[in-house]
Amino acid sequence: MRTAVAARSLLLLVVLLGFSDGALAQIGIGISVNFGPPALPVYEQPICPADGYIWTPGYWAFYDGDYYWVPGMWVQAPEVGFLWTPGYWAWGGNAFMFHEGYWGPQVGYYGGINYGYGYGGAGYEGGRWEGGHFAYNTSVNHVDTTIIHNTYDTPVVNVSENHVSYNGGTGGVEARPTPQQESYANENHVGPVAAQTRHVQEARNNPDLRASANQGKPPIAATAKPGNFETGFVAPRQAVGEYTAPANPARGNEVRSVNEASELQEHRFTPPNTGDAATDKIYQQQQDELAAKQTQDHQRLQQQQEKEHQQAIQENYSDAQKQQMEQRHAQQTQQLEQQHATQQKQMEQQQATPKKGQKPN
Repeated sequence: MRTAVAARSLLLLVVLLGFSDGALAQIGIGISVNFGPPALPVYEQPICPADGYIWTPGYWAFYDGDYYWVPGMWVQAPEVGFLWTPGYWAWGGNAFMFHEGYWGPQVGYYGGINYGYGYGGAGYEGGRWEGGHFAYNTSVNHVDTTIIHNTYDTPVVNVSENHVSYNGGTGGVEARPTPQQESYANENHVGPVAAQTRHVQEARNNPDLRASANQGKPPIAATAKPGNFETGFVAPRQAVGEYTAPANPARGNEVRSVNEASELQEHRFTPPNTGDAATDKIYQQQQDELAAKQTQDHQRLQQQQEKEHQQAIQENYSDAQKQQMEQRHAQQTQQLEQQHATQQKQMEQQQATPKKGQKPN
């Protein structure tokens, strides 16, 4: 069990190291789960409540051992010119990881997931900003044109009819970010607005929206406005496929931060092979000493992050506070691994090119 967890943690760390410092600051990476979310339910989009609202699709979130549905909704952008990039689940090799959505001037990568209503897997075709006002594409949006006049009608070809809710893994969407989409991750972004955060919290507290209760067909699929779960919501037309929640999900399907430093495998170096047994023995001792020190560094960071996780549980952190903590942990872990990689490279270079006539010490 320990070996499996260590392997998983190491893999997740490698995924994190693929992001630059700027990307980590802009992309909220949340929890990881060992079993995938249900398929996306089929539902009708509620009518746009007023001019200036932008559609944000529904998705499956995770809490306390179970997925729950966050209904799609219309929400006002935090500033003129900003568009919504949906969050998405992606398989990281040993776990499904959730990447938080964000607002920005461009719609970035969201896993190739076909959320519908303009979010077909790449970009957004549901509307655009024109002269400080948002124009709606009535081909994919439910808009009352007698009230909202800034509209246009451009047909959108839905190239995929699948309702898979995650990227990669068995049965997942096979899509990778383009260089252009990756560049968007470094632009000016902001996280979900307060209305979205409250909307998620209300969904999390609604037991009927849990996948174990609705088997992938949530009674509230989408709402006209954030948190409008009493009136102005629509039910799904159908669930896609069958979903059965795993037995005892809290055990064997542990929820872990994807940036956790916990239980990482010990550092291993390439065994020295200089052709001289005495030199190899000295080099091996140097490598072992550095590996032991780096393992202690990981253990200290693990203890620190675990203490903060326990504090978050005790103090019932909000989603925004949790996201900030996870991003900070990701940066801490990345910095530590970069430091260790530099140390290892320096030692290997020193051992590969010892000074002439000088024995290693």
